[in-house]
Amino acid sequence: MPADAAATPPAPPAPGPGRTEPVTGWGRTAPTAARLVRPRTYDEAAAAVRACGARGGIARGLGRAYGDAAQNAGGTVLDMTGLDRVRAVDADGGTVLCDAGVSLHRLMEVLLPLGWFVPVTPGTRQVTVGGAVAADIHGKNHHVSGSFARHVLSLELLTADGEIRTAVPGTPLFDATAGGMGLTGVILTATVRLLPVETSWMSVDTERAGDLDDLLSRLTAGDRHHRYSVAWIDLLARGASTGRAVLTRGDHAPLEALERPNRPSTRARAGLLSSPRARTGLLSGRGALRRDASTAGPLEFRPRRLPAAPAHVPEGLLGRTAVSLFNELWYRRAPHSRTGELQRISTFFHPLDGVPHWNRIYGRSGFVQYQFVVGHGREEALRRIVRRISARRCSSFLAVLKRFGEGDPGWLSFPMPGWTLALDIPAGLPGLGTFLDTLDEEVAAAGGRVYLAKDARMRPELLAAMYPRLPEFRALRRELDPGGVFVSDLARRLGL
Repeated sequence: MPADAAATPPAPPAPGPGRTEPVTGWGRTAPTAARLVRPRTYDEAAAAVRACGARGGIARGLGRAYGDAAQNAGGTVLDMTGLDRVRAVDADGGTVLCDAGVSLHRLMEVLLPLGWFVPVTPGTRQVTVGGAVAADIHGKNHHVSGSFARHVLSLELLTADGEIRTAVPGTPLFDATAGGMGLTGVILTATVRLLPVETSWMSVDTERAGDLDDLLSRLTAGDRHHRYSVAWIDLLARGASTGRAVLTRGDHAPLEALERPNRPSTRARAGLLSSPRARTGLLSGRGALRRDASTAGPLEFRPRRLPAAPAHVPEGLLGRTAVSLFNELWYRRAPHSRTGELQRISTFFHPLDGVPHWNRIYGRSGFVQYQFVVGHGREEALRRIVRRISARRCSSFLAVLKRFGEGDPGWLSFPMPGWTLALDIPAGLPGLGTFLDTLDEEVAAAGGRVYLAKDARMRPELLAAMYPRLPEFRALRRELDPGGVFVSDLARRLGL
């Protein structure tokens, strides 16, 4: 049991009555009211779970799940951001032990100066470690590194009976929790294996793909040469240009890429740094560093920040005409081929984090983030879906295609070997629900699945076809939580 839990009385009072307020996902489409409680110790978390009441409770991190996974209408939501300590860093072995409420942003602040990076990051660093495990997040490196839970060595999990259990990979409790959307218990801590890096910069290659088949061919042929790979895809392009894209690949830049201005590097260095001074970002007298790195240590982490999106944005700002113009400009301004460009880690991985509250740009109606995966050999299904989205003229300017590698062990983990497409769509688009229902059916028929962490509207009858280990998950939940203590809007809607 963690030291904090042992040092306090076994049954403290609940951490205050909390406050009732609307809670919504990042897409801002379906708010429901819940009682918010913010525990600051493990015992306060246990007391909050005991006091959840008939409508149960669900843990919540920084609210970046797009749908209703961290909502609980009429019940309790545990805001876990009060448990935010980085407890131990093994700078030699490359592991970190931290509370579940620690954000990936905070981990980068702590770890990058020591020469380490998080093993997997999604398109935002504003997610907690607990949320990363519960959604079993993936990033641009799934074809190499798999999902986040594959790098977790152990978890401390508060279960419905008030016990704190240790879960390790390969056990039913761990495999149900990885991707289990918080429904097996409250994650309190995680021990995570890290990735060694020499700098806080990326060496980036960019190229255009003229259509979807060209893109799939380039991804298949070139992904093995890069740790990270992602394609922005123009879903408004039609005809011969359907599926045209800008493909971006990257690797962590080695120290030499900053030292030698005329020698851009595209190689990824997986080894440790060559000197302790380099590991702490204090290297000096080794030549001019390139671009912004010339005035900063090679491991300095300095994300740029732009003004926040306004609180009120007119409806229809991201209509078809505006998005079509944006897509055209974005595609045309991309280079036909460029190699070895240096980019900050924050620029390469998390460009939207530089705009606080960027989800407001969709207006009051919010937006739907739709993501699915279909397996290798099912490319024709992917082509049909892309053509249907293009013909429907869905105004998405944040559409990305990636190639997944080997599937992950979590029973409800989303990734499987194949192709994943994610797109944002304004929620007010007429007929959107019916249209997405038909896409769900096509995805399920092709043996694919929809990402639960982004879902807020899928029909429950398709779930079992998409997630074949669902019966095992439900059986373990009944065993762990016969009283239904842990529940969410997502769980009620889909019968999880």
